[in-house]
Formats: sequence, structure tokens, C-alpha cells
Amino acid sequence: MASVRLDNLCKNFGAALAVDGVSLEIPDGELMVLVGPSGCGKSTLLRLIAGLEEATSGNVFLDDREVNRVKPQDRDVAMVFQNYALFPHLNVEQNIAFSLKFRKVAKLEIRSRVAEAAEVLGLGDLLRRRPAELSGGQRQRVALGRAMVCQPKVFLLDEPLSNLDARMRAELRAEIGELHQRLGTTMIFVTHDQTEAMTLGQRLCVLDLGHVMQTGSPMELYQRPAHRFVGDFIGTPGMNFVRGCLEERDGALVFVERSGKGDGFVLVLDGDLAKRLARHNGREVELGMRPEHLLVTDHERGISATVESCETLGHESLLRVRSSGHGLVVRVAGAGAAGLAKIGLEFDLAAAAWFDADSGQALD
Repeated sequence: MASVRLDNLCKNFGAALAVDGVSLEIPDGELMVLVGPSGCGKSTLLRLIAGLEEATSGNVFLDDREVNRVKPQDRDVAMVFQNYALFPHLNVEQNIAFSLKFRKVAKLEIRSRVAEAAEVLGLGDLLRRRPAELSGGQRQRVALGRAMVCQPKVFLLDEPLSNLDARMRAELRAEIGELHQRLGTTMIFVTHDQTEAMTLGQRLCVLDLGHVMQTGSPMELYQRPAHRFVGDFIGTPGMNFVRGCLEERDGALVFVERSGKGDGFVLVLDGDLAKRLARHNGREVELGMRPEHLLVTDHERGISATVESCETLGHESLLRVRSSGHGLVVRVAGAGAAGLAKIGLEFDLAAAAWFDADSGQALD
């Protein structure tokens, strides 16, 4: 096992800057998920750690050993690819054993490691089959087994579940989590699927345009996003945002909605929240609210909203509503909201996030 440290890492492809000054520490034995939209630099970052790409500047450290000039095969890392990368003419056993034979490991040791990996991954009955005879989930297990038998210090997984259907993704995601607990090996998992990231990672690193936007536990990023981008990207659906201004009226700090159309609304801030945001009086801000923190109440009591559609998911429904020109998503329990037309909304401001309207940075 090994820790991984990236120090001001940059990677250019011609004029395009794929990774821009990334610094990140991944402790020994952690399962870190790199998450972000397509093109944000997460796969390039993984390839830099593996040695498949050469950094333009900055350094990669494995256990405090700088490995920029160390060949991929000498870094003691194993990479699992999105497309499985199996040899079609070899059976499952031969595919898993291939890298060990390449390293001239003794036959008895190869047989022992392959048998152990097959047992852990449920491949014992499939060892004589070729990749064409396997399902997508079985092929990905073979790819995991091939990495596992090398006993690497670091596992690198580049969107390994993206080719699978939703049910198989959920099953294999759970298996990868169990495998990490069993092996205790450092794992770095790349995905664009934030649901995968939230359910799998001990910590998440959210990337955008080659920059680290925030690193932390899944719930830390969900509840306290450091940037508007993180609030929008993490969560299904993402945060609702309402633009406005913090003002003082009649001795109270209020949020005045400014960006919608029609009659705007005013929210009164009090207690610790008002004290925390008092120094931002007069500032243009964005109020961020998770769908579950918009509460449905009587039309006469709350802020008026019109229900435009309702997505019923069984245990809950997502109401897409419009209020003062803003499109908002509200999460409610059960399916009873489908017949509503006009509703009132209350904002649970204790759970709100606040961002600078121009930079998108969270207000402290």
C-alpha cells in the first residue's frame, strides 16, 4: 500500500491545458473518487499517476518517492480501464494471469493468486471461458482480477462501470467497495457519475476545467459546497439557485430576490445566520437550496409557486415548480403531490448555502 501526493501538477496537450496546478494528497489505504464532467481532466490525472502521460510540470509522489521519471511498470500501480482491455483469444484464467507471466512469477504462485482472485470476484466457474462469452459485469470482474493479482500498492480505476447497465453498475459498485475494505489498498476511482462518487468514495475530489474545486467527504461536499459548481454538480438533482441581494431593512438582514420575473420575494434572516452574513450586507449573492430543503406549505402561507410537472419515483416525487420566474425542483415524500397546481414554498434557511454572485465562491 502507498500514499499518493500530487504537487502543483500540470499537463498541456498543445495549447489545451488539461490539468492546471493540481495539488492533492491521498493517504495510504484510502478510496478517493475523482469526479467531474467530461473533459475536466480526471482521466488525464489518473494517467499521470500511472505514468502513461508525462507531466508538463509538477510532481507525482508515491510514498514520498518522486516518480515522474519512473516507468509505468515500475511504479507498482495497477490500472483498470473503462473498456476492460482483455485479450479476446485468452480465457479468463489466462487473462488474469497474463501480467504475472510477463513478470516471470513462478507457476505455483500464479496459480495461487489467480485462484484467490477468482474466489473473491466470483469467477471460479468462468475460468475457461473467453471474454466474448462473458457479460459486461463479468468482463469487468476479470479486469479487476488481473489488477488484483499484481498486488499493487495503488489501484487506479478509470470509469470502470460506465459501460454497464444501471443494475449491474450498482452491484459492481458495491463489490468494489467490499474489495477495498478487504484489501485495504489505496484506490483512486474516476467517474463522471456523482451518484457513484457519493456512494463509493471515502473522500471526493471534484474537478472542473483541470482545477480542483473541492475535496472532502461526500456529505461535506453535499452539505457545504465551497463553490456554486460543486453545489450544482453534486446531488441528484443538483442545488436550486436564486440570485438576489443581502440588505438591511427595519433592523433585520434580509435576502431580496432580484433575478426572477414578476413579483419578487424577501426572506428574513435571523439568529446565527444573520450574524454570520451581516458583513456581506449590500452584496449580490446566490442562495443555494437542496430540493429537500424547499418545503411545501399552503399557497396562502408560503412563497407562491406553480407546479409545472411531477416526477413520481415511488418513495418520493420531484416537483418542478416556477416561482417569481425561477425554475426550482422540490423533493417531497411519496406520490401524493402529483395533483397539485398552486403551492406555497418555505425555505429552510438553516440548511442553505450562500455564494458570491460573481465568483461563485461560498461565503464564509
